[in-house]
Amino acid sequence: MDLGLSGARVLVTGGASNIGRGIVHGFAAEGARLVICDIDETQALKVSAEALEKGAAAAEIAIEDLTRDGAGERAVDQLAERWGGIDVLVNNAGWSEPGFIAEDTSRAKWQRTIEVNLYSAISCTQAALQHMREAGRGGIVYISSDAAFGEIRQGVYGTTKAGLIALARTVAKEHGRHGIRSNVVCPGLVLPESADAVGSTSLWAAGRDSIFTEKQIESLTKGVPLRRLTEAADIANAVAWVSSETAARQVTGQVISVSGGYSMP
Repeated sequence: MDLGLSGARVLVTGGASNIGRGIVHGFAAEGARLVICDIDETQALKVSAEALEKGAAAAEIAIEDLTRDGAGERAVDQLAERWGGIDVLVNNAGWSEPGFIAEDTSRAKWQRTIEVNLYSAISCTQAALQHMREAGRGGIVYISSDAAFGEIRQGVYGTTKAGLIALARTVAKEHGRHGIRSNVVCPGLVLPESADAVGSTSLWAAGRDSIFTEKQIESLTKGVPLRRLTEAADIANAVAWVSSETAARQVTGQVISVSGGYSMP
């Protein structure tokens, strides 16, 4: 199916590593015009080059810390000013520091996680809506997580990701009359495909072995009904589909888990 994304003007936040990189590659294969927003300039430049190799009509970078005032607006406006508007915003920027809710959760951890996972999406959404309402169309995708439904050692992270679901559904109800669709994709565990798939600022920068042992990964895989862990390309396919006005024009306010059945919201 032709998703109708050739030439689409797409902003992907946190687009330089792992899931974000996979999403960029997915839109590139559809011939989209991309702005990759990230704090890691070296990795973002590498991914923009990869996007062009994979068929992107254009690929630029926006180096912004989206927890800062005005950063979301600057990233959105860069794309809109470059190509006359924005068709798709993918709010993917995220951070996690696992810890038990009673013992390991400091206010500083809450603050950082809220700012990266939730505030960044709010600020980019507010900026994108201004352009999309003028155009009478547009799609916003929020990358949440299966942790939004409750997960051990992910209380802070999961709470912010649940907030994205509420945000997405509010946008869908408030702005559907403007032709704007808003949806959520919830990945399961996505391991980086290689060391090249992440930059120095990624939570995976020290390698997946720094977070999970092979025994833990094996156990997690057995807990998935389809018996395989999710890959970045799986998320990219779901994001591209839900972004398409051709394939998903009547889909808004929905939460799609891409986790091999680990969660079934």
